[in-house]
Amino acid sequence: MRLTPYERDVQREIEKWQHDDGSFVMQAVNWAMQPVDWVVRQFVSPELEDQVGAVVENLLSLLNDASEWTYDAGDLLAAARKQGLDVQRIEDLRNEPLEQLDPLARSLFTQHAILAAIEGGGTGLGGAVLIAADIPLLFTINLRLIQQIGAAYGFPMRGPDYRPLVLSIFNVAASGGREAKNAALREVSVAAAALANELTYKGRVSGIFREQSRQLPREIAKNLLGRKLAQTIPLAGAAVGAGINYWFTTETARAAYMLFRALYIERKERL
Repeated sequence: MRLTPYERDVQREIEKWQHDDGSFVMQAVNWAMQPVDWVVRQFVSPELEDQVGAVVENLLSLLNDASEWTYDAGDLLAAARKQGLDVQRIEDLRNEPLEQLDPLARSLFTQHAILAAIEGGGTGLGGAVLIAADIPLLFTINLRLIQQIGAAYGFPMRGPDYRPLVLSIFNVAASGGREAKNAALREVSVAAAALANELTYKGRVSGIFREQSRQLPREIAKNLLGRKLAQTIPLAGAAVGAGINYWFTTETARAAYMLFRALYIERKERL
């Protein structure tokens, strides 16, 4: 199906995002965290990274079910109708004009980032003791955000079938690198092909998916570990916790925004 001029502009915006080195905030955080990252590389063993990666993997599986209780499709549909969209189901949104869906998706950014910052500031007061509570809460907020942004474009991200795409978004948010973006866009292509042909999306072929399931949680854990450890700095924990959570949630929103727009466009091109 032919794309509109607006959709062509968005396509170019996504291509630019794909090849850049991350947002200014991402680059600033990476620069500021270089000393902490060095300490992590020196003193955190690969075995510990694997253990944290396994925790992240299990956590995301559990939270995918739990987040269904915190995300109500009816609220999003009501917001869409206020914008003049005549939709009855989330899936109806994928057939609405992209220029009307983008503001709907962007309206979700700030509330989640602020919520994550408040949560991070509170748990940051407890230093290392409360980091264990902070990480599940942070992932809960961000998984809900991913699901809502996906739904804003007509793609409900509920259930294990969408796990590869969700993991890819988290990986882009945590690293901001070109390699992560390229891998996520390849996952988008698989999803777009399945959805355009009314097939069930199940991620890339099983061997790659199994490797991805092992590797991505480890990469996410590695990129977040040093930043979360910075919350243990005396007196600075609350500010660092709030800042890191705000940064991570903002990056999650941007990654999800770009990737779901890419999914919308590629699915339309394949119809």
